[in-house]
Amino acid sequence: MSGKKSIGIVLFQLGGPDSLDAVEPFLRNLFLDPDIIPMGPLRFLRRPLANYIAKKRSVPVRGRYAMIGRRSPIGILTERQRRALVRAVSPEVDVVAVTAMRYWKPFTSDAVEALRSAGPLDEIVLLPLYPHFSYATTLSSLKEWRRVYGPAEGRAKETTVGQFYDHPLYIQAVVQRIGSVLRQFPDSSRIQLIFSAHGLPMSLVEKGDPYPKQIETTVRLVCEAGKQQYAGWPTTHLLCYQSRVGPAKWLQPPLTGTIERLGHEGVKEMLVVPISFVTEHIETLHEINIEARTEAAKLGIHTFRMMPAVGDSPLFIAALKDLVLRAVGIEQEPLAAPRASLAS
Repeated sequence: MSGKKSIGIVLFQLGGPDSLDAVEPFLRNLFLDPDIIPMGPLRFLRRPLANYIAKKRSVPVRGRYAMIGRRSPIGILTERQRRALVRAVSPEVDVVAVTAMRYWKPFTSDAVEALRSAGPLDEIVLLPLYPHFSYATTLSSLKEWRRVYGPAEGRAKETTVGQFYDHPLYIQAVVQRIGSVLRQFPDSSRIQLIFSAHGLPMSLVEKGDPYPKQIETTVRLVCEAGKQQYAGWPTTHLLCYQSRVGPAKWLQPPLTGTIERLGHEGVKEMLVVPISFVTEHIETLHEINIEARTEAAKLGIHTFRMMPAVGDSPLFIAALKDLVLRAVGIEQEPLAAPRASLAS
């Protein structure tokens, strides 16, 4: 026996189709989620509606996935994060880490089976890889966990990391990624910095979803840290939202509309920061890096850059390690963010 705590870590993500044939069933699973489309007394229409929307949208969506490698990379990239996190926490605990995707493989049921086959555990840490809490992401994933895994009574203690939008190491991971791209501009202080977060229906915001306030806090903290650490940090920034679906009201302003406005105002250089995403997937690789880039070029914006997701960068994995170890009661040294400069 090692004498170390035996813990399980469940990494939650949305998931994505791993082939073009998986696009339609992936979309069906997405639109079957009551936390995505609340229907109240009309919930009996959910399945036929989900089938209809998935079938209708699968053709254009398949075309977008065909342009980014014929599959979503989110499964591969989340697996890299899982492995890196296991390496990071292994000196402190005996760990079994599993991934639970919400809408495609490995499903939550696969994660439950893997965790149960690992044997008895002292504690389980539920770690959604959504920095910002939302009913549509974090809460939906945790509800599915409870439906599949059942009541917590009589099992290992569970601790949930509900959000980490203001964690110093997560903030620093984003700052570092932005800094790496700023070096590509001759005078980065003069460019337009655009933060783009995944959108959310206003119906959820009106019910008290904390997502937009947490996004705003992350943007503020990133810019405050960036201005302290990088001499060429842009003087202005904007926050936009993307990935709107359907006719309902969503968070504003939209990314595409903002790029159009800036183009008409004469902006020529911009950096788009996908602020609510921790891996690349269709929203970054196609919606930003292809669609938005193409629109920007049409508007005369000659330099368009996109920040790479934090992925399995050492700083982001350090943030996840800190979250996990604190969740199981293992105290860490006070966090100190490294400093950097565009001139360094």
